[in-house]
Amino acid sequence: MAKNLVIVESPAKAKTIKKILGSSYNVIASNGHLRDLPKSQLGVDVENDFEPKYITIRGKGDKVKEIKSEVKKAKQVYLATDPDREGEAISWHLKYLLGLDEYKRITFNEITKEAIKKSIKSPREIEMELVDSQQARRVLDRIVGYKISPLLWKKVRKGLSAGRVQSVALRLVVEREMEIEDFNPEEYWKLNAKIKKVDFEFFGKENKKVELKSEEEVEKVLNEIDENKFEIVSISSKDRKRSPNLPFITSTLQQEAFKNLGYTTKKTMSIAQRLYEAGYISYIRTDSYRVSDEARTKAVEYIENNLGKEYVGPGAKSKNKKGAQDAHEAIRPSYPEKEPISIKEKVKPEEYKVYKLIWERFIASQMVDAIFETVQAKAESNGYEFRANGNKLKFDGYLKVYSYSKNKDELLPELNEGDKFKKVKIDKSQHFTKPPARYTEASLVKKMEENGVGRPSTYSAVISTIQQRRYVLKEEKKFYPTELGIIVDDIMQDYFKDIVEIDFTADLEAKLDEIESGNIEWKEVIKEFYNPFAKLVDRAENEISKIEIKDEVTDIDCELCGRKMVIKYGRYGKFLACPGFPECRNVKSIFEELDVPCPKCGKKVYIKKTKKGRIYYGCEDNPECDFMSWEKPLDKKCEECGEILYEQGRKNKKEICKNEKCSKNNL
Repeated sequence: MAKNLVIVESPAKAKTIKKILGSSYNVIASNGHLRDLPKSQLGVDVENDFEPKYITIRGKGDKVKEIKSEVKKAKQVYLATDPDREGEAISWHLKYLLGLDEYKRITFNEITKEAIKKSIKSPREIEMELVDSQQARRVLDRIVGYKISPLLWKKVRKGLSAGRVQSVALRLVVEREMEIEDFNPEEYWKLNAKIKKVDFEFFGKENKKVELKSEEEVEKVLNEIDENKFEIVSISSKDRKRSPNLPFITSTLQQEAFKNLGYTTKKTMSIAQRLYEAGYISYIRTDSYRVSDEARTKAVEYIENNLGKEYVGPGAKSKNKKGAQDAHEAIRPSYPEKEPISIKEKVKPEEYKVYKLIWERFIASQMVDAIFETVQAKAESNGYEFRANGNKLKFDGYLKVYSYSKNKDELLPELNEGDKFKKVKIDKSQHFTKPPARYTEASLVKKMEENGVGRPSTYSAVISTIQQRRYVLKEEKKFYPTELGIIVDDIMQDYFKDIVEIDFTADLEAKLDEIESGNIEWKEVIKEFYNPFAKLVDRAENEISKIEIKDEVTDIDCELCGRKMVIKYGRYGKFLACPGFPECRNVKSIFEELDVPCPKCGKKVYIKKTKKGRIYYGCEDNPECDFMSWEKPLDKKCEECGEILYEQGRKNKKEICKNEKCSKNNL
């Protein structure tokens, strides 16, 4: 008896759906895309209205034959790929490869019995607006990559690449590094008065804020304060509400998983994908905060039955940002009543942690505000005001469920207006403003999202790419541009400044959204982009071809033939090579070796310099080993935790431990 055939992307998803649909359905996986642009050529006919030249992906021929065989035996074919642009394009390519005249396109936001049965009852046609939006993105990215990358090969070395979004991400990292290097710290001071073991912080005079910029200003205040005359002049209290956060979208899930679990964006998306395919959570690539009525109802039922009616809230409200695909919901548990503990033994530990994060965030979003009582005490001495604040949780609200929020009570001692104090100890401390923080994966995703660069499906891939290309390194979860990354960014700035400009890229993303909405024809967007872009490429090709790239000659003699060695660029950055190649093949590191083994792999550590001359320390086996440190590693171990120690400071040197869990950590 002929069965209905359902085609999805992954075997895991197929397995879950097969269990739901039963014996009358055959469920098969395409294993992702089966048709794409060829890798060996541009694959876009720029002379013929930018027509893409799609081919069956190498190695996927047997898979196509397998699915075709199942299609012939099928009673009805359902294309059930993911509910987004990429998923729609995969279905469109499947329709072409399989020669389907009749098919049913179905989508579901979660892999549950209810959602799948509902989708089968209401199939639709493939939405070409979604497909065209994906085609436009694919073609744009191919044009940028295949036109610019060869220029980087000529200028620097083979194997480099440029990308429409990855180049913007690199620009952000390089730009931040420049801000840090150009930063001039400003001095400021703090004064604290210790009253009943509580630090009252200096505020100002006569209800006006006073900034203390120098020690002279501090001494002036100290000379006018009487340590034996401190009085509590006011105590005020009020209730403050703290509202729950919205349920997760892709970017906020990546940020919070990084912050709370220490997971990279790539790891988070991999884990979340497995949870989605197993039916535990809804679709994970979304920029919509919308929650379905059914999911809201189930969440309310759980809250009422397990926590009490007083904990039910109106549901966190927020308008979606412009361009959000509102057909999707926010990321949430498929079954809100399914507590994390109920699946703990069924999934891997990392999957449990991500599910718990998603479940708590969603349930909390449907709960009432937490209420804190905040108290502010003001003390004065000769007209100078000091303030201390305390807070106490009065009603836990959503915090009863959400364990990732810091809500420690900070109570003030018993104080009354008119209380007087003598012999108050006053401490002064000098501080300096700090430069902007380097990007972490979480903050880089946030920056890209805020500026409309990339989309939920691209954040993780973009961040992985700039690391794989060795354009950035990650140390202690922070991104640093490599010398290679800075060189590539310089070229992009010299020749393709508009392409890596945030507003330009964001505007292009908005046009892709307009294609999806059916407001713009996709090839018109390509044409509008390509004509000025082609002129930039021509100019870059002409100028780069005229530039003779001369190797920088050093004063280091080749020990094999006596020639002066030159600086070359390789996969891992600079190195020294003999100019007598191929007769003499002598090469060696350009960097001075540090007499300490790499803390991560045991190989050599080299003393290196940034473009602006700042010294840092890196493993010889970079990028296979990602060890990098601004502090000098020492051949000494921490007595507390056994990790190696580092030398911090140039003049006032001290030994520090960088183990975050060690009590000796001085960073």
